[in-house]
Amino acid sequence: MALQENEREDLLAEATALVERVELAVAAFEQPLVAGFRRDGSASIYFGAEPAYHFNSQCELRRGYVEGLLYKAEWINATKQGRLVSLRRHRVAGKVQLRRHDLTDDEASRFLGTLVTRLTILREAIDQGSYRIVGQVPADGKIVERLRVWLVRLPMPIVIASSPRVQ
Repeated sequence: MALQENEREDLLAEATALVERVELAVAAFEQPLVAGFRRDGSASIYFGAEPAYHFNSQCELRRGYVEGLLYKAEWINATKQGRLVSLRRHRVAGKVQLRRHDLTDDEASRFLGTLVTRLTILREAIDQGSYRIVGQVPADGKIVERLRVWLVRLPMPIVIASSPRVQ
């Protein structure tokens, strides 16, 4: 993580790891959102500068950034499933430390519930055509349709990945 936290001014231009990406204005969200896909099919969705959610190519949640906290997936051998932990930046003597918190089942459930609500609103807006494309890369791509299909195929409940990495 960087030592400085900067507002993302132009996610559509900056999110170059997402080889296909689109910026959408959706009335239900205060800021335009950017959604896109990496070469391996993994997806990321940025609802403005935050929250942001990142999935692997199996549509499993691997990372999130919400209200100043970084969330990441970890594999818990005892339960043989992915779990979420949060990391909070803490500055000490000019250095940044990350303070870890293992989410309880209730905390994880609330986090995932909010994510599902946001994704449902987005899917409904796309289905109803109640959005405006602000920009997209590539300019002639069919990224909104790809995003719609991805949202429909996303497993419910959301599955937590075994790792925060793209894999």
